[in-house]
Amino acid sequence: MEQVGSLARRYGLDILILVAAVESALEVALRTDAPAAPTSAEWFAVPAIGVVVLPLLFRRRFPFAAPAALWLLAAALSFVDGRLVVFTAGAYLAGMVASFLLGNLRDERQARFGLAVVAGGAAIVVYNDPSHAPGEFVFIPLVFVLVWVAGFAVRSRAAHAEAAEQRAVHAEHERETAARIAVAEERARIARELHDIVAHAVSVMVLQVGAVRHKLPDAQREDRDALSHVEQAGRAALTEMRRLLDAMRADGEDAELAPQPGLDRVDALIGEVGRAGLPVHLHVEGEPFALPRGIDISAYRILQEGLTNALKHANASRADVELRYDPDELRIEVRDDGDGAGRNQANGVGYGLVGIRERVKVYGGEMSAGRARDGGFVLTTRLPVRGYTR
Repeated sequence: MEQVGSLARRYGLDILILVAAVESALEVALRTDAPAAPTSAEWFAVPAIGVVVLPLLFRRRFPFAAPAALWLLAAALSFVDGRLVVFTAGAYLAGMVASFLLGNLRDERQARFGLAVVAGGAAIVVYNDPSHAPGEFVFIPLVFVLVWVAGFAVRSRAAHAEAAEQRAVHAEHERETAARIAVAEERARIARELHDIVAHAVSVMVLQVGAVRHKLPDAQREDRDALSHVEQAGRAALTEMRRLLDAMRADGEDAELAPQPGLDRVDALIGEVGRAGLPVHLHVEGEPFALPRGIDISAYRILQEGLTNALKHANASRADVELRYDPDELRIEVRDDGDGAGRNQANGVGYGLVGIRERVKVYGGEMSAGRARDGGFVLTTRLPVRGYTR
C-alpha cells in the first residue's frame, strides 16, 4: 500500500494529464454535431487537441518550457480553429494546471514571463473564439491569471519556509560550533588549573628527593645516584609541563600568579556577589573537611559560575547556596528566584553550564540544572571524594 501511495503521489498528475488529453480528443471526436463544435476536420482536430495538453508530461525536465508550450500551442491552434481549444473541459483544466506551474517556478524572472504567456495566450484564445462574449475577453484571462497568482503564492511560501529552515540549520550549526569552542576552552582552563596542582606536588617530591639525597653518606653512593636520576626526571617533567601550559595559554594571556581559589574563599565570593546586588544565603550541612585540591578548585568555580549566572542573566533578587559534606561526596546546590534567562550563555570567566558540566565530568560526578517547581532556577552538582586522602 505504501508503494502504491508513493507511485500515486509521483505520477498522479501525469495520469490526470493523460486523462485530460484523452477526454479532449474523445469529446472532439464524439460531439462533432454540437452547436459550438470545432469547424476543422476531425482528422486534424482530434490529435491537435491532444498535442496541446501533452507537453505538461515533460514539466519535470522542462519546468518553464512545458507549461509555456501548452499556452503557445493553444494560442497558435486558435488561429486555425477558434472553437477547438475552448470546446473541451480537459483543455480548460490543462490550461489551469499550466498557469499554476508557471506561477510556481523557482526562478522569479521565468515566473513573471510565464504570467505574460498565460495572460497573452488566454486573451488570444478568447479573441479567436467566434462565439465569445465581450466580458469573457477580460474574465477568462483573469481566471487563469488568478491561478498563476495562486502558484506564485505557494512558491513564495515554500521559498520562505526553505529559507527559514536553512537559517535554523545555520543557527544550529553555529550553536554547535560555539559549544565545541566553549568546551575546548573550558577544558584547557581546567587543564591549566590541574597543572598548578600537579606541578606543586611534583615540585615537593623533587625537593624532598633532593633533601634525602644530600643526607645520604658516601657509602650509599648508588642510592644517591638513583635519587639524583629521580630528581633530574622530576625537574624535566616540570619543564615539560611548563612548556605544555604555555602552549595551552591563549595569545596575550598572562600566567596566573595568585593561588587558585578554593572553598575557603566562599565567604569572600558571597560578599562580592552581595555587593554587586544579589543577596546570597549560605547553608552548610555536614562537617567540612579538607578536599583534594582539584575538587576544591572545581567546587569554587561551580559556585562562582552559578552565582554569576544568577546575578547577570536570571534577573534574580536573591540566591541560596547549599554545601553538603557527605563521607563520599560533596553536593553543591545554587538556587535563585529569577527567570532562568541566558543560562547557556558564556559569561565572565566561565562558559555557563558548559564549563560546570566539564568540571563535573572530570571527577565522574553528576549535574542537573533547570527550573524549579516553585519558580526560579536550580543548579545541583555532585562531586565524589571517595578514595581521596583527606
